[in-house]
Amino acid sequence: MRKYNKYKNKKIAIDNITFDSKKEARRYNELKLMEKAGLITNLALQPKFLLQDKFKYKGKTYRKIEYIADFSYVRMKDDVLVIEDVKGLKTDVYRLKEKFF
Repeated sequence: MRKYNKYKNKKIAIDNITFDSKKEARRYNELKLMEKAGLITNLALQPKFLLQDKFKYKGKTYRKIEYIADFSYVRMKDDVLVIEDVKGLKTDVYRLKEKFF
C-alpha cells in the first residue's frame, strides 16, 4: 500500500538531500545558483529557531517550541539574514509560529 502525503506533495532528492516538495527543491536550486554567483552566502537548510524554551508550571513540564524554516542565508547586497519557508499552503500551525517568530 502506497502512503500519500497529506498535502499531495511529492518528495524529491537533490544532492543527496530529500525535500518535501518539488517547489522546495526548485527553490534550493535557485539559492545554490545565487550562492555561486555571489549574491548570497551562508546558505543553510532546515535552520532551527527557538521560540520558547521548555518550562515547568504547576508540576507539569511543557515542551520547547521551535520554528524550523526551510532555508536561511545572508543577502550580500545589504548583509541581511533572510529566513525562508517554501509553502504551497499556510497551515494554522505555520501562521501561529510565524507570529511568534
